[in-house]
Amino acid sequence: MTAFYERFASGSNVPEDILSISIMLLTGFLVTRITKKLKLPNVTAYIVAGILIGPYVLNLVSDRFINATAFLPDIALAFIAFGIGEFFKLDTLKKSGVKVFIITILEALMSTLLILILCLYVFRLPLAFSTVLAALAAATAPASTMMTIRQTKAKGEFVDILLQVVALDDIVGLIAYSVAISIATSHLAGSTVSLTGSLIPFFINIGVLILGGVFGWFIVLFMRHRHSTDNRLIIAIAMLFTFCGIASILGTSPLLGCMAMGSVYINMTDDDKLFKQLNYFNPPILLLFFVRSGISFNLSALFSKGSFGTLPLIWIGIGYFFIRIVGKFLGSFAGSKMVHTHPSVQKYLGFALIPQAGVAIGLAELGARALKGEMGEALLTIILASSVLYELIGPAAAKFALYKSGSYDEEDPKSNYEHQEDDNDTPDISDTKRADAIHMTQADLSDIENIEEKFYDEGALEYFKGQYESDELRTIDLDKKKKSKAKKDKKKKSEKSKKK
Repeated sequence: MTAFYERFASGSNVPEDILSISIMLLTGFLVTRITKKLKLPNVTAYIVAGILIGPYVLNLVSDRFINATAFLPDIALAFIAFGIGEFFKLDTLKKSGVKVFIITILEALMSTLLILILCLYVFRLPLAFSTVLAALAAATAPASTMMTIRQTKAKGEFVDILLQVVALDDIVGLIAYSVAISIATSHLAGSTVSLTGSLIPFFINIGVLILGGVFGWFIVLFMRHRHSTDNRLIIAIAMLFTFCGIASILGTSPLLGCMAMGSVYINMTDDDKLFKQLNYFNPPILLLFFVRSGISFNLSALFSKGSFGTLPLIWIGIGYFFIRIVGKFLGSFAGSKMVHTHPSVQKYLGFALIPQAGVAIGLAELGARALKGEMGEALLTIILASSVLYELIGPAAAKFALYKSGSYDEEDPKSNYEHQEDDNDTPDISDTKRADAIHMTQADLSDIENIEEKFYDEGALEYFKGQYESDELRTIDLDKKKKSKAKKDKKKKSEKSKKK
């Protein structure tokens, strides 16, 4: 394919870049037509599409283009994180108290601890690789879990806790990743790993969190003036891109700061329209990100030992896959038991925390960039391979957990969770998306993608409705100005006539 580009492009990279983007978008879309029939998430389709057009199958996208789009993980993480920030409403967090926080800390760090022990003491892998891989085990994919909740119309204490846990554990995962990547880079550079050196990234992330909050305040400030829907979208994207650039200069992930941006905005304005507009805008960007990750997937590395380990990567990947699940089960059970939640939460919460995709893949891309070489490639390969498997079994496991917890009834999805007593300390999610999801039509239950399309259609409706409203407001303003001018002219004429 490279020879084809060189023959017809006249030495320019522009045709290759445009066609590569087109191929990635079209292939990603076409593979979703297959996964739709299999009731699989789109993330799985995008990764498979990337493998198909990558160097190990069709080889339709060059390495030069992949290297030139190294910024995509940062941009994709920014959109994902800003969307997660919408769920951090202060009134909801106050009702949750420390319950959700304790559950999240234990389920996230238990997985990290078990993977670290497995890599260091069982597989005898280097400290740098082991710490980063262990940190990535904390992250969970909220999208798959939320899609299953919408599909089943589930609600109740179990769902309320689950929604907050899957959002919070990405923050825990990011902080763990920041500390791990500092330890890894210090170890690779030959420096002594110290407690002070490990805590520096933590304080850097606190600074990034505060800076993200400031950026969120700027968005609120800009949005106070009357803007068309187009300009609102432009302002939000400009602020996200600016923050990504600053985070890149600082050498840190934009995830935590962008979460803070979204959280500050929703708490100061209680306006979810901007989130819907961004959710309507970002699917092509997320598609390109996941397809690009699939292209970077090194199939041959799965069966090679590598220069830094004694086992083929496939065995390390299998160990990571199962031990992370064990960690999620043990951690969620211990945390739920400690805060005295309903027995159904203690038994089944772990099943709903299995999926892992967006945030973990984004952080794996950043980790691969930091570790470099064979070690970085191995990290990304393991995370991509396990993410595909997690996304295959994750929705089914989450649905099982929701059913066994009594959050919905298989025969009558509308009757759910009535057998559990209300508790004043029970977390409550009063979210627009959640309410819309609960009241979806029966036809949507048969097709996972219909749920996504309905969600994006709502964003489109808000987008165009806002556009028309802004146009109408401008028309009304012009009419008012014309009428006001006409009245003034008429008044002047009458005054002149009176003087005469």
